[in-house]
Amino acid sequence: MENLRHFIQCIRIMLWGTGVTIGRGAARRIALAAIFAAACLASAAAQTPKLPAGFVYLRDIDPTIIQDMRYAGPNNFVGRPLRGYQAAECVVKREVGVLLKSVQEELALQGLSLKMFDCYRPTRAVADMVAWSRDGRETPAQKRYNPSFSKADLFRLGYIAERSGHSTGAALDLTLVDLKADNSATFDPAKEYGDCTANVNLRAPDGSVDMGTGYDCSDVKSHTSAKSITAAQRRWREKLVLVMARRGFVNYSKEWWHFSLPGAGGQAYDFPITPRK
Repeated sequence: MENLRHFIQCIRIMLWGTGVTIGRGAARRIALAAIFAAACLASAAAQTPKLPAGFVYLRDIDPTIIQDMRYAGPNNFVGRPLRGYQAAECVVKREVGVLLKSVQEELALQGLSLKMFDCYRPTRAVADMVAWSRDGRETPAQKRYNPSFSKADLFRLGYIAERSGHSTGAALDLTLVDLKADNSATFDPAKEYGDCTANVNLRAPDGSVDMGTGYDCSDVKSHTSAKSITAAQRRWREKLVLVMARRGFVNYSKEWWHFSLPGAGGQAYDFPITPRK
C-alpha cells in the first residue's frame, strides 16, 4: 500500500510538470518535474521487495498453474497463517518453475492441472511449526490433520522437521485437478469436517482429485504406496508421481503431495513471501 501511494505521488509530480501551457518558465517547470519524477520512481522501486537471485514467482513462469497456498491462511494444521507468509504466492527456484511449466503443459492435454499447496517456505515459518508442535495444546484443526496421534509425535514420525527442503526453494507440495470436474467447494472454517483420512465427501475440500487423504494428512494412509486406498486413488497418485518424475522430481514416500528437485536446493532462506508486483 505504501508503494502504491508513493507511485501515485510520482504520477502527480509528472502531471504537474506536463499539464501547463508552453510559455515563459514552462520549460524549466517541465524539466524540474521530470527530474523529481525520475527520482521519485527510483525511490518507489527501491522500496519494492525483491526476491533473492534465482527465485521467481511461479505466476510469472506459468499463470495457469492453480495455487492454494495453505500456510498463508487458516486452512492448515496450525489453523492460522504461518510467520513469513504475507501473500498467498508460490515462490520457487527458477529452474523448478520452468520444469513445473513443462509438467503443466503435459497435463493440460489431458484436461488436468497442477495445484500448488506450498512452495518456498521461510525458515521462520518452519520455526513457527516447531513452536506450535511443542506448545502442549491440541486443537480441533490439528486433530483433522493428525487423527491418530498427538502433535508432539510429528517429529518422531517424520512429518515435521526442524530443517525443511522447502526453505531452499526446491521442494513443493502439490496435487492434481481435473478441470472437467466441479471444483467449486471451498473451505469453511466454521464447518465441522471429518478428519483427513475420511471419505472425500466428509473431509475438508481440497478442490482436487481424490488422492485418498487430504493434503498434509499425518497418517500412514498418506504414504504414497499405502495399501489402504482404492484403485482409483492409487492411479491418481501414480500419475502424479510419474509426471513429476519425468522432469526429475522425487517424491517423499510418507507424503504423496511432497516433491523435491535434487541438486536445486542449497542454503535455506528466510525472506518473507510478499505480494507479487
